[in-house]
Amino acid sequence: MSKILIVEDEEAIADLEKDYLELSDFEVTIENRGDTGLQTALSGDFDLVILDLMLPGMDGFEVCRHIREKKDVPVLMVSAKKDDIDKIRGLGLGADDYITKPFSPSELVARVKAHMARYSRLVGSGQKQNDMVEIRGLKIDKTARRVYVDGVEKNFTTKEFDLLTFLAENPNHVFTKEELFRKIWNMDSIGDIATVTVHIKKIREKIEFDTSNPQYIETIWGVGYRFKV
Repeated sequence: MSKILIVEDEEAIADLEKDYLELSDFEVTIENRGDTGLQTALSGDFDLVILDLMLPGMDGFEVCRHIREKKDVPVLMVSAKKDDIDKIRGLGLGADDYITKPFSPSELVARVKAHMARYSRLVGSGQKQNDMVEIRGLKIDKTARRVYVDGVEKNFTTKEFDLLTFLAENPNHVFTKEELFRKIWNMDSIGDIATVTVHIKKIREKIEFDTSNPQYIETIWGVGYRFKV
C-alpha cells in the first residue's frame, strides 16, 4: 500500500483529504506543523507528500527545500495563495505540482495518482541513480559533482572535489602527499606537494565541524592523510 504524508495545519481539510485518499487505498499520515512534518517526511518512507504552504513552525517553502535536499519523493504543494510568484517559487524549490484552495478532493486524488504513476514509470524505466558516496553526515554526489554536509551544499573546486572523493572512496588507507599529488594532478610531485596540504586545509574548512579535531580527514604525521570511517 502506498504511503502519503499530509502536512496541513487546518485539521478539517487534512481529515477530508485523508478520507478521500484512504478510499483510494492509500495509507495516510497527517502532520499539522511544518517542523514536525519535515521530521516525519525525512524519517519515514513515504511515496508522496502533500504540503500546505502556510504552516506553523516552518513554512511549506522551507519544508520543500529541505525535503528536496535529501529525498526524491514527489511533493504536491497546496495553498490558498493564487499568486503566480508563489507557484513559481514552490515549483522552483522542487515541488512537482501546485494546487490552489479551494479544490475538490477528487481533483486532489487524481493529481496524487497521476504523480505517483509518473514517478513509478521513471523509477521503473531503469533510470540510473546518481553515483553517491555517503559517510555519516557527508554526502558526495559523484554524478552531479556536488557535496553536502548535513544536507547543506558546499562549493568545491574541481581538484578539491577530486581529492575528497578519492580519499572517501579509499577509507582507512594512508596516502602520502606525493601519492595524492600523482593521483589527483597526474604528474610527479617535484616541489609541489604543498599543493596537497593547501587543498586538504580548504576541504577541511568546508566539511569539518572542528578543523583542529577533524572527523573525516586525519593527518598521519610524517606520512600523509587518511580518511576515517
